[in-house]
Amino acid sequence: MMRMTVLASGSKGNSTVVASSRTRILLDAGLSCRELLKRMAAAGEDPARLDAILITHEHQDHVHGLGVLARRLRIPVFITEPTHRAWVRMLTPRTTITYTQWLEQRKAEQAGKAEADSSASLRNDKSVVDETLIPDLTEASLESISAEAEEEDAPAEKAAKTPLTHLPAIEFFRAGSNFSIGDIAISSFTIPHDAADPCGFVFEAEGIRIGIATDLGYIPTNVKQALRRCDVMMLESNHDLEMLRDGPYPWAVKQRVMSRVGHLSNNAAANFLADEYDGGAAYVVLAHLSESNNLPALARVSAEQALAERMNLLGNQLRLAEQSVPLEAICL
Repeated sequence: MMRMTVLASGSKGNSTVVASSRTRILLDAGLSCRELLKRMAAAGEDPARLDAILITHEHQDHVHGLGVLARRLRIPVFITEPTHRAWVRMLTPRTTITYTQWLEQRKAEQAGKAEADSSASLRNDKSVVDETLIPDLTEASLESISAEAEEEDAPAEKAAKTPLTHLPAIEFFRAGSNFSIGDIAISSFTIPHDAADPCGFVFEAEGIRIGIATDLGYIPTNVKQALRRCDVMMLESNHDLEMLRDGPYPWAVKQRVMSRVGHLSNNAAANFLADEYDGGAAYVVLAHLSESNNLPALARVSAEQALAERMNLLGNQLRLAEQSVPLEAICL
């Protein structure tokens, strides 16, 4: 048996559990660690039984709780190298200084260097140094000084926090490659989105295929091919075009969402379902619905009309993933 449980889907956080009878994978960790654990408990998923976390891309709504959750559960994170680098950069504080501040820093460094050179010169000038004032540094006294230094440093070391970017284990894969986690075979495919190296995935075990493709501005040929023969297909239906155009977002953000590296509209998802979807899925899940630029009813009607035009697809069950509560587990 395979199972898919969408814990959350939307611009505020995305996370899904994909499981076989022996392996459990968390796809994305877009909520806080506490909220992810809460959602898993509500959905009947045991966090202690997760085998790995798999990341689609580095945007905040997909990685918000990644580091804390991975460290707490001590499980590996599967991620592409470009996505990992982008995530690390996102969490690494960056400071900028003015040219005046830089000059002041340089002057201070040069003054410190000059003072150090002067001190070194005095130490090397035996005519100036009174040797009777130099203590006898025996091995015992050196060990004592070393111990005192360690005691002074200890509080600082204890106070130091684990870096935000620390992960207990990292497994890199290349976008477009195939690999396995436990008994689940995973096929990754690139998707068009404004991230470092975004991926979609098909999970296969025990003769069941689960395809997940969200956060994509359009559906290219490689995605269409990857989603064929899926028993469960989760597809983005992010926005209604008219609501987006009339909505509260700044025009630059609207352009980004509508672009070919943005998000899939209800119309684009419906066109795929009507014209190029092979009809093999027992369940079609609409995901990543915008709370500002979409309505569940609009997404549902658009998809239902697309499926209704193809009479052989009337047996497909349509589900909508939500932002606030987990979707009832789909088991095959």
